[in-house]
Amino acid sequence: MRYYWLMILTVLLMGLTFVMESVANQQKSLKAILNEKKDHRRVLLIYGRDDAQHYLIEQQEALTEAKDGVAERDLDVIVLIASMVSEPDRQFLMHDYKLNPSDNFAGWLIGKDGLHKKTYQKPVSAKELFDTIDSMPMRKQEAKN
Repeated sequence: MRYYWLMILTVLLMGLTFVMESVANQQKSLKAILNEKKDHRRVLLIYGRDDAQHYLIEQQEALTEAKDGVAERDLDVIVLIASMVSEPDRQFLMHDYKLNPSDNFAGWLIGKDGLHKKTYQKPVSAKELFDTIDSMPMRKQEAKN
């Protein structure tokens, strides 16, 4: 059953490669990746435990259906699967984002200013996510231009 979910997750990730990134395949720390995105991109950081990947799949399906809105809002999605997160990245998440490693799912919206805007304890609908982003001062300024 675990491999079934892993296969579904892989297929969904392939469909969202334009916005999704895997930190596990990078040499840089999560903190360094987020620092690089500051001032340029918003980030939805999603974390899921291996035995609860259905939450990650649910989140990815919601974002896949709204890919134009994701692109319009300069939003990158970084997926973190618990077993693939390095110990330094786990410590960073626990310290800076208050990750509880026993949580099945966690999501954090990070603004272009690099600041944490909102935490999600369950997958978020694209509408709710976009409403949050669209209420941000920087996004309002972008919409005027």
